[in-house]
Amino acid sequence: MSFGSFLSSDDDVMSEINMTPLVDVMLVLLIIFMVTMPALTHSVKLSLPQTSSKAANLGPSHVSVSILPNGGVLWEKTAVTAAQLPAKFQSIARRMPQPEVHVYADGKTPYEQVAQVMAAAQTAGLSKIGLMTQPKKQN
Repeated sequence: MSFGSFLSSDDDVMSEINMTPLVDVMLVLLIIFMVTMPALTHSVKLSLPQTSSKAANLGPSHVSVSILPNGGVLWEKTAVTAAQLPAKFQSIARRMPQPEVHVYADGKTPYEQVAQVMAAAQTAGLSKIGLMTQPKKQN
């Protein structure tokens, strides 16, 4: 900014640009744009249809299969034989979406029995098979 001094005469040429008018114009333009922008946004008002639908009951999102140390298998807390197991896996493999199979095995259960149950589930076409564990207790 340029300020005149008391010693100079009015005939001197000012060699600096006066920024005050430029800033004033820019502030006015900014205010104009801020006021007009909400008016420029167009929205379409629609009357959408109302429905009263309920969520579909898809059943459980997982199936629990427990393997006992003696070789017994529990399907959702119900005892099943080794011959019934593939048919049960095939019945849930047809569901959409496929539920997860949670395999619970005792620590003393031989790995071979766990592998047979998992192989039966995979043969039926199930892809979401998980081995469930318990976290160690903190002392």
